[in-house]
Amino acid sequence: MAPYPLSVQMQAFVEKTVSFNSTESSLDGLRQAYSEMCRAFTPPRPVGLYVVDFELAGVPVRSYQPPVLPSATGVPCIVYMHGGGWVVGNLDSHDFICAELASTLGVLVVAVDYRLAPEHPFPAALDDCLTVWRALRTGPFRLDPERTLVVGDSAGGNLAAALCLALRDSGEPVPGAQVLIYPGLGGDHRLPSRSECADAPLLSSSDLDCYQALYLRATAKPGAYAMPLLAGNFRGLPPAWIAVAQFDPLRDDGVQYAERLNAAGVASTLYYGEGLVHGCLRARGQAVEVDALYETLLGYLAEKLAAKL
Repeated sequence: MAPYPLSVQMQAFVEKTVSFNSTESSLDGLRQAYSEMCRAFTPPRPVGLYVVDFELAGVPVRSYQPPVLPSATGVPCIVYMHGGGWVVGNLDSHDFICAELASTLGVLVVAVDYRLAPEHPFPAALDDCLTVWRALRTGPFRLDPERTLVVGDSAGGNLAAALCLALRDSGEPVPGAQVLIYPGLGGDHRLPSRSECADAPLLSSSDLDCYQALYLRATAKPGAYAMPLLAGNFRGLPPAWIAVAQFDPLRDDGVQYAERLNAAGVASTLYYGEGLVHGCLRARGQAVEVDALYETLLGYLAEKLAAKL
């Protein structure tokens, strides 16, 4: 792995992750191996969280409620969309980060178990996320709309960005902020990171092409809701915090999205994660560069979720 000078800690994380790779090439085999890998990196939940699985407007979700008193002005909330290339992942695969966000920030977190491709290609996943977002505006929680944010990693970052575009375009209230962690935003295949990180650990450019083909299989001409970088107009979108990993073919998707938001007058902060790889959120407590990412992420979220005086 000479082209990717990873720290000893990050290399150990990569090796542990790869050890769960399956020789089984079927979709079921892929999903099972991914679930086993996720379980190996999922710590016990913090004490005091009230966690419930239920459905909102027919879409499965999981809510994480910390032991805090309801606010008179409505409670702050993070709506979380998991990664997994739109093909793998579920409520359990990203339980680790949803539980941490709820516990550390003292806010309600609602994770969306959107439908997966290829059985349910675009726009099924986005439709599910929009359905949950709209249902949350009327219940069952009393949310503070200004402090309801959307967060997603990888494919979930794609869905979070697309949700913001769709809400803006339909004239609906948008999230208080969009937080995208190594998102896949449909960047051009000629972006430098596609070739520089073509065989990067945990996500290669060919993996990326495969996932995207499965997600977009029923779409003749993808638009901005499938590939947010295709948007012709970035004005009126929520402020953004975008984290990218240095050794990730998707790196320049996030870089370019931050640039376009800022050019359109949307406050956008880019976190360039030196030494990071795609999928490294699971290395919490195992690599100092990942803990630094979390520190900055939690700081931004805390600021956006703070009560307005």
